[in-house]
Amino acid sequence: MEEFTRIQSEVDKLGQRLSEYEYYELGMVYEYFKGDITCVLEYLPTHSFLCESQNYMRLDIEVYRSMEKQLGPETFPQLLLEDIQSLGRDAVIGLFKTLCALQKDHQHPNLLGIINEINAADQSDVMLLAHILQDTLDSTVPLEQKEIWTHHKTYLLDMTQTLVENIPPGTTLNQQEFPISERYLDLIVVSTYQFKQRSQHEILYTGGQHELFLKQAKHGLERISIDKLFRWCHRSECMPHAVLVSGVPGVGKTTMMQKFVFDWVNGNMYQRFNFVFFFKFRVLNQHDKEINLEDMICTEYPYLENYLSDILQNPEKLLFIFDGLDESNCPMDFKSGQLCSGTRQRVQVGSIVVSLVKGSLLKGCSVLMTSRPSKLADINTSDFQRLSEIVGFFPAERKKYFHNFFGDPKLAERAFHYVRENGTLYTFCYIPTYCWIICTVLSASFRNQSQNMDQLMASLPKTVTQLFVTFVSNLLVNHNQGFQDRDRVKQLLNFIGRMAENGVMNHILTFETRDLSSFHLDSSERLLSNFMVESKQSSCVTYSFLHLTIQEFVAALRHFIDYSAERLRSSIEKARSFEDNRGELFLRFLIGLSHNTSRSPLAGYFNAGNASDAAKQVITWLGSLISSFNVAGGSDDDKRRLLIIFTYLYESQNDGLVSCLLKSMTNFDFSEFHLAPLECTVLMFILKISKNTESLDLDSSFIHSEGLERLGSVLHTVKDLRLSNNNLKDDDMKIIHDILLNPQCQIQKLSLRKNALTYNSSSLLAEAVVGNQTLQELDLSRNNMAGRHFDELLTAIARSRITHLLLQQVKLTDEYARHLPLLCNSRNLTHLNLSLNYLTNVSAKPLEVLKKNSPNLQQIRIGTNEFSSEVETQFRRMNITD
Repeated sequence: MEEFTRIQSEVDKLGQRLSEYEYYELGMVYEYFKGDITCVLEYLPTHSFLCESQNYMRLDIEVYRSMEKQLGPETFPQLLLEDIQSLGRDAVIGLFKTLCALQKDHQHPNLLGIINEINAADQSDVMLLAHILQDTLDSTVPLEQKEIWTHHKTYLLDMTQTLVENIPPGTTLNQQEFPISERYLDLIVVSTYQFKQRSQHEILYTGGQHELFLKQAKHGLERISIDKLFRWCHRSECMPHAVLVSGVPGVGKTTMMQKFVFDWVNGNMYQRFNFVFFFKFRVLNQHDKEINLEDMICTEYPYLENYLSDILQNPEKLLFIFDGLDESNCPMDFKSGQLCSGTRQRVQVGSIVVSLVKGSLLKGCSVLMTSRPSKLADINTSDFQRLSEIVGFFPAERKKYFHNFFGDPKLAERAFHYVRENGTLYTFCYIPTYCWIICTVLSASFRNQSQNMDQLMASLPKTVTQLFVTFVSNLLVNHNQGFQDRDRVKQLLNFIGRMAENGVMNHILTFETRDLSSFHLDSSERLLSNFMVESKQSSCVTYSFLHLTIQEFVAALRHFIDYSAERLRSSIEKARSFEDNRGELFLRFLIGLSHNTSRSPLAGYFNAGNASDAAKQVITWLGSLISSFNVAGGSDDDKRRLLIIFTYLYESQNDGLVSCLLKSMTNFDFSEFHLAPLECTVLMFILKISKNTESLDLDSSFIHSEGLERLGSVLHTVKDLRLSNNNLKDDDMKIIHDILLNPQCQIQKLSLRKNALTYNSSSLLAEAVVGNQTLQELDLSRNNMAGRHFDELLTAIARSRITHLLLQQVKLTDEYARHLPLLCNSRNLTHLNLSLNYLTNVSAKPLEVLKKNSPNLQQIRIGTNEFSSEVETQFRRMNITD
């Protein structure tokens, strides 16, 4: 009651505060929070919102329920908000009051953030309105700075207005450029608390967790658009001046910063800042000696030299963007007490950056920094008031990317459909750069269509190794048209691979000219330009691979070009030794390349004997890894290690190798362990080849609908299948139906306990159990199965081979218990569990009929129902027990 009173008081105060606004001011507040409100409405149960809204505004519940069914959860919130706004001032205030009242039961971070930010404003709300206005009105630049301010914005506009797409290898196309305003696709950015050491390679970890991020972004994670990075943060309870954005390589950190600056230049956001200074750490690495802040700025923006001292007088009007902390060679100690305070004080670059973040230098300025997550695990991030992570594309953006790339809608649909059906490639499409690589490979395959469609689809890559083999093969085919001989290309590939491996093992992503020279490479080599991009800024020139994964692939490839048993052994041992698992993809590529079919497009660049010897050594190492593994272990670490082994085998695509190495494994337990969709794809491959699986325990493995879909084609081979507590819904029953009706189905025991199934799925399940010839035990407990079609299900079970039927806690009432005598027709049912339901004495008669007319039915359990003691005594005489 106290909590209800507190919330109601908060609702009343919020309503009073908003009612003091003029209507145009209220409109500004509404527009300011609109993105957050949309996010909240996507999460909130529509029924809860509509019912609560009746206390504060008049919305027709039935009309909007019907509208949601027609429009779907993504479009409905936008139209609902349009309708509320059209109803006028009172409805808009009612919207905020409804959201405030719902915070007790629905504590979504974006909802709490809205209420918290409004409450944090002072009584007259000057702070909130002023904050909104300062980011939307033109910058208040002193008259004497107007000219240089305009020049600076023009310079930044030239830097940021164009998105450059790399030249697709295997083609003679020119580099393509697009207006960023047309081609930029939104990315998911979520709040986070801290950056921990991860148990997987960061790309694999985020890829595996991506679908979970999508779910949590609706339910438990605060979603942040780029125009909200410097708004009030309810977790730190302040307006942040230092913001950290993390993301795996290729996920779009630099492009997001480019869009950020572009939008600022065009007056679309953050007009509180008069000057934005954009730096890349890979360029700052050139300052290997002490430097001061003013010189650092002038090196990047020399035209500011005569104006800088005046510009720096108003630090609260300045934003410093530092992109790519993970690429920095400068020591950066955020725990250090030795900071600089003067703009002309000469120190190391790292000290300047830390001092800006900690506020000892230009106190009041703002700092925005990006980095890979792996770099942040060992850094004290407490000086940043907002921590956030880019987790990649929304599903709709993935599809839009394909359409943008191909231009031709039919080709785009064909390519996207292929990738969508391939669990591995689709998972990696959360990364924009991976989308580019995949589209590049598929585009080349579709263009060179000398095969029929079936042959073409069969030849397309299925694994990450095959994807990059095709990518590099296309690149080399184009390169060799009238250029260097093959021996020189092999030599260059070996040199590039040596440099790549040195980078992978030592966390080096950017290379200078002297680095190239140390590996016998010249920046003028045309082949090198196909693997690496050159970055020129000021007097600094650096090189980096098109993507970290290309670097990892070429690092593995060189061992098949220039084989040395000792060198390969040393590389494997080193790659396995890293706590941050940076060598995991390198190892995966070694295993993928060990299969002759996968590496065959590059066969012309190998010495056949060398490649074969390298493959044998890799397979021998993998075999020893499996033989040393304790399959019986049941800890999360054991399950994680087993999945890594399965992933290696999946990458090999070597059916014979899998059969040989896993012949003794017949029982798999991944219960209470989060299986990402990508891991379900891997497990599907293993089960498909194993064929003699006795049991597979996926209880509480969070596979949800997508995981079940990926596993569906092989689950019929398992004898004991457990799928409990996976939030499976009625729509998923179609997959279960198809599994049970597979002519080769071997399932004898099936547990669907504690899912989200209802009586609406009973008809499909009934059809499946009638047609199935192997199922003997079925557990449907803790699903809402009692309702329409329950009689169909019982009739089907009576005709099936099921001996054990568990219907605990299925919300069975007397109304539907009257159908239980239908089970009398069963020749096989021996055990029936009806415990934990809502049965009363009314159901005694049908139970007696069932027991008396079912000679094979040995046990009926009815514990924790609502029978009288007299009826329970009567039941015990009939062997109907608790």
